[in-house]
Amino acid sequence: RPRAPARSLTCIHADLRLMATARRLIPLLDRVLVKRIEPPTKSIGGVLLPDSAQTKLNEGIVISVGPGRRDKDGTLLPMGVSADDKVLLPQYGGSEVTIEDEDLVLFRDEDILGVLK
Repeated sequence: RPRAPARSLTCIHADLRLMATARRLIPLLDRVLVKRIEPPTKSIGGVLLPDSAQTKLNEGIVISVGPGRRDKDGTLLPMGVSADDKVLLPQYGGSEVTIEDEDLVLFRDEDILGVLK
């Protein structure tokens, strides 16, 4: 049976740091904590791209979600996303948060444009 490719220690360490960050900040109500995906710093051909040529990607990974919002009757409305979803974000908006040198953004559930599969 073929084995899955081994992950580098750097990737594993980054994942553990994100999990620790998620435990430190639990969003309230219908808030979603997202880590934006970093734009590539090199082109496909291997040429380094200057900062002015890099575009801000509108994609991110959901780190953690709040329990949801309540309607007028007090019923808990379910969240549209869950942890580890890859989501499409608006270009502007959200509240930027820095925890342990990780740049994260808090969005409302309704501000997230969609889930990428």
